[in-house]
Amino acid sequence: MKRPGKANKMQEDLSSLVTEQPNRLSTGLDLKPSLEVARIINAEDTKVAAAVARALPQIARAIDVVAGALRRGGRLIYVGAGTSGRIAALDAAEVPPTFNADPRAVQFVMAGGPAALAAAIEANEDSRALGEREIAKRKPGPKDVVVGIAASGRTPFTLAAVSYARRKGATTIAIAGNRNTPLQKAAHLAIVVEVGPEVISGSTRMKAGTAQKLVLNMLSTGAMTLLGYVYGNLMINVPPKNSKLAARGVKILQLAAGVDQKTAKRALKDAQDSVPVALVMLHAKVDRHEAQHALQLAEGHVRQAIAAARSM
Repeated sequence: MKRPGKANKMQEDLSSLVTEQPNRLSTGLDLKPSLEVARIINAEDTKVAAAVARALPQIARAIDVVAGALRRGGRLIYVGAGTSGRIAALDAAEVPPTFNADPRAVQFVMAGGPAALAAAIEANEDSRALGEREIAKRKPGPKDVVVGIAASGRTPFTLAAVSYARRKGATTIAIAGNRNTPLQKAAHLAIVVEVGPEVISGSTRMKAGTAQKLVLNMLSTGAMTLLGYVYGNLMINVPPKNSKLAARGVKILQLAAGVDQKTAKRALKDAQDSVPVALVMLHAKVDRHEAQHALQLAEGHVRQAIAAARSM
């Protein structure tokens, strides 16, 4: 049980945060017609990308850190509660189908566990003990990067998880919507995206949540791009597991190799439905086994594999 004094102090700390302040531009929102409500929300949303842009140098550093960890066989582990945890879970879940990456490479830890994805389990985010316990299950270490996400920058569950991971040697990154927070101070690197007060005061699922989604998109996509899971701007590692993805794989080969649809389909078949193998075969004029060997030498980096195959 929290002592009254401690609870009051936490409330004071929360009320002082920019993300918790009333937004004067949405005053009287409940009295406005639906179109005006939509306009106000849209106008506030346009501020998010600019706020993220101000944090690009820190985001770029984080991309390099994450790519380096994944290259060494480490993991990217997101930690969050509530909206932050759900956004983290979404990004982690999207990495394997987008890049055909190992599902263990990007993971998430959420206050309340998987059940909290569909229903609010708010009390868990106040427990430092649960934060430590849940991240400890992942056994974070020197190869890993642990990213704590909290709009307030002070969520006990997330703060404890990041602090524990740092003690175990993991590189830690904070993503917060306020400056000079405990989470920022606990991590090696901080990405602070100040989006300002929400349209609905304190509802950080809105601008703060959108900012978090944008930043996580950059971290995972940027890291996978540096690792060679992207060729040009094409999703080259797409696994053709259904008709839509198979058609997408053929189109990607057409664009990346400059061939017609018939040639792309034949190459994909010869490559046993591997788009990267097919692309190496087409560019380097090698057979499937040579293309697979080149990709192994290049650790999956498609452009480097093409260069390696050409020199064989």
